[in-house]
Amino acid sequence: MQVQTFQIQIPESLSLKLDSLLDEVKNLKENLQQPAVTKYLTRHQVAEMLHCDISTVHNMTVKGILQKYQISGRVLYKLDEVEQSIVKLQK
Repeated sequence: MQVQTFQIQIPESLSLKLDSLLDEVKNLKENLQQPAVTKYLTRHQVAEMLHCDISTVHNMTVKGILQKYQISGRVLYKLDEVEQSIVKLQK
């Protein structure tokens, strides 16, 4: 069985439009961001991260400095919220 090849002549205007479309698709692909995945920490991980005791994490939660989340009795904290709770001090 022989394979036949064909040559197709595409008008230059169509070829330019196809090239432009391919460039746009490449740009969209490069700029497409993956949805951010929320990372959760346990109380112990937060205490370790902040170099403090777990009771300090509890006290910061009671004072509203940290926001806790719960699933099946397990207390969790969002990493980005813990990081945002850290404030810069003025000199």
